[in-house]
Amino acid sequence: MTEFLDTPQGSRIAYDLTAGQGVGVVFLGGFRSDMQGTKAVALQDWARRAGRPFLRFDYSGHGESGGAFLEGCIGDWLADAEAAISALTTGPQVLVGSSMGGWISLLLARRMPQRVAGLVTIAAAPDFTENGFWAGFSDEQRQALLATGRVELPSDYSDEPYVITRRLIEDGRQNLIFDRPLPLPFPARFLQGTADADVPVEWAMRLLDHAQGEDMRLVLVKGADHRFSTPECLNLICASIEDVLTA
Repeated sequence: MTEFLDTPQGSRIAYDLTAGQGVGVVFLGGFRSDMQGTKAVALQDWARRAGRPFLRFDYSGHGESGGAFLEGCIGDWLADAEAAISALTTGPQVLVGSSMGGWISLLLARRMPQRVAGLVTIAAAPDFTENGFWAGFSDEQRQALLATGRVELPSDYSDEPYVITRRLIEDGRQNLIFDRPLPLPFPARFLQGTADADVPVEWAMRLLDHAQGEDMRLVLVKGADHRFSTPECLNLICASIEDVLTA
């Protein structure tokens, strides 16, 4: 059942909290996704079967949460996630971050490591505003972004274009992962499809190389795309969470 949390930053966040016992699991969705997505719902079903606490939520400007998507940025959505975890969960949690949610989960691991019991990322996209969007812009697109504050990109997932704002790009530079050390002092599993057209396998390899920890594994799934939502992929996500919980 959807409930709402008013955060210290003034956001109104929609969430669904499943009760259970033991270490909880928190799902962090991707850019322009919401908590009704295939992975979020499948993980909630797994948590119910396992009797495990589980939290899914919508960032501000996403899904049922308040706010306008185009006004948001990585720092805002990180603050939403931190507020939701702080207010709605108890003790260390296993963070499951998909795409942008992988970036946010890594930022949370840096910001509040005492609340992280383990990490599972799915096509993690740290620093994608810089290494994906900005790096891929033409000179004309960069000039348009700086002049007008926005640029439109075609989307493979919607008829509506991606609108990328100058604030998103500039805020992303304040929340980079690869510009400083990344200690992950807990079990971490990075899942990545080899047919992902949005997050290159090289990004996953770079993350594995950059992060510091004694229990990290990268799993490549041949032929899996960015959605990573086939029954086999969903089973792998659940198995990875169980692996982290028992490590």
